[in-house]
Amino acid sequence: MRLLISLEKLLCQFGLDFRKVAVGLFELPHFILSARRYSSAAVKSEFPLSIRELRPMLHDRRVQAGQVNRIYFFQDLWGARKVRSKMPARHVDVGSSLEGFVSHLLCFMPVEVIDIRPLDLSAQGLSFIREDATTMERFPDNSLESISCLHAAEHFGLGRYGDAVKVDGYVDIMRALARVLKPGGALYFSVPVGRQRVQFNSQRIFDPLTIIRHFQGLRLVSFSGVNDNGEFVENAAPADFSGLNCGCGMFEFTK
Repeated sequence: MRLLISLEKLLCQFGLDFRKVAVGLFELPHFILSARRYSSAAVKSEFPLSIRELRPMLHDRRVQAGQVNRIYFFQDLWGARKVRSKMPARHVDVGSSLEGFVSHLLCFMPVEVIDIRPLDLSAQGLSFIREDATTMERFPDNSLESISCLHAAEHFGLGRYGDAVKVDGYVDIMRALARVLKPGGALYFSVPVGRQRVQFNSQRIFDPLTIIRHFQGLRLVSFSGVNDNGEFVENAAPADFSGLNCGCGMFEFTK
């Protein structure tokens, strides 16, 4: 069974999602029947049906309202609320979701985003710095009062995003974040947590205690997370997340 699941995930990387194909074939008769009903009823409507404009959406009828990735949903809310509560004069983000977390922040403050890849996007309050975040060379020691890095550090050094393959890339990014954090400042950091391992070249999954150990020069202010059931647990004990398969750990640090 594990082999089949791994094969399915591999094929998805090449655009071959057999599960979606199966669901689509199952839903196709319902789509055809619905289109016929609409076409008959809309002959004199302002929106008559044109065959050229058919856009079959075959995967939405039997899913829950508002499909979301529960990890990103809770994580981005957690991070945005943390930053909003402090309203720093300057906030710098490393590699977090633009359409989720960063867009949340842009509703109430400007954000400087760091990524090794180029960014062809402009929005009010958004500024972009293309840089290797494992060094953050343009930022002096103890210079940033508010930093976030949500669900990004697990990828550093795996080559997935065009960066160099480096086994300890995750150590470098954590060391850089700790270096530039200002005393009294806040670092919001999240990664996949659970049984520690690497899923090359997708991600690393960390024991939460590994993260705390590598940030030993910082103080853990709070820890929250999303467990294997997709439940958000606020102010949790990091060790309670060590045995997960793959959840999300959200760490708030200060220096």
